Amino acid sequence: MATTDRDYYELLGVPRDAEEAAIKQAFRRLARELHPDVSEAPDAEARFKEVVEAYEVLSKSETRALYDRYGHAGLRSGGFQPGHVDFGSLADLFSAFFGDDAMFSGRARHGRGADLAATIEIDLVDAAHGVSRDVPFEVAVTCASCGGNGAEPGTEISTCPTCGGAGRLQQVTRSVFGEFVRTQACPDCGGSGRRIETPCGECRGAGRVVEERTLTVEIPAGIHDGQRIRLGGEGHAGVLGEAAGDAYVEVRIRPDDVFVREGDDVYTIVGVTITQAALGATITIPTLDGDEELELQPGTQPGETVVLRGRGMPVLQGFGRGDERILVSVLVPRQLTDEQRRLLREFDEHADERTYDKPDGFFDKLKSAFH
Repeated sequence: MATTDRDYYELLGVPRDAEEAAIKQAFRRLARELHPDVSEAPDAEARFKEVVEAYEVLSKSETRALYDRYGHAGLRSGGFQPGHVDFGSLADLFSAFFGDDAMFSGRARHGRGADLAATIEIDLVDAAHGVSRDVPFEVAVTCASCGGNGAEPGTEISTCPTCGGAGRLQQVTRSVFGEFVRTQACPDCGGSGRRIETPCGECRGAGRVVEERTLTVEIPAGIHDGQRIRLGGEGHAGVLGEAAGDAYVEVRIRPDDVFVREGDDVYTIVGVTITQAALGATITIPTLDGDEELELQPGTQPGETVVLRGRGMPVLQGFGRGDERILVSVLVPRQLTDEQRRLLREFDEHADERTYDKPDGFFDKLKSAFH
């Protein structure tokens, strides 16, 4: 297959900043139009090869980056060689989308539908309480026109004469070690055992069409960042009545401005004034369930941790909740009036060792903070 010097983005009809999904969709559309089994245009084969080459380059991040920076010359110097196009195996490219070999001119293979994957983002508070989200998918569904058999309504489907309807061919090879039997899918029917004389005009023999679908996903309380939720049977439709694949939704949790999560515990920092820390006070603290009031004990020290038991994240598929740990940050005033300075000096004059009495183990805690 010879390389082309035409602009790959122009060949696929996509802008240079097109996302991966748009590139795949453009290729799928052009491949269906230009495949020699479908198109009767005299230049269809040549254009099809160009489209496949463009997709080979733009669908891979490494070759796409090389092409964007240096063009065709950069690809050649980087050792890129376009793959050979076997028209009979074009369905392999569609299998990445449909999950098994797509149909062309009645060639089909039985198989479970492919799985779907999507990613959604939620806030930490939503992860703490559980939430429902609508997730859009592009999914292959059974063609309503032909009912999934790939044939134009009213036309017949005959038995493949090559394999006699078995869908497989066996080849026996004799050697000094004995007989070896090699089984392969029938090349004429693609393993279906059928021959479709008139492919369905709606799905072009594939038995399935692509449509947009929205699924409601129930995200359980306590889910962790990166975990996946499986929706059984919500993936791409199978071929000829086979089971549909599954849909998998990966849940990503956005970084939170207030809390940091570690396991099922959450951490936050609360700032208090030196007078609140020294005298004690009722302060407002954030929790996953909303703001609450906390009684701060007199003499609270900088860096002291207040633990709220059972106020962290729910235990996924378990019982109870983690803890919320509040780190107390004592705010030292940066700007003082003359009167405030006078009062602080007067306080310092009346302070002694008992005023700053250090609790037992103070230095042990201090040393551990630096290790």
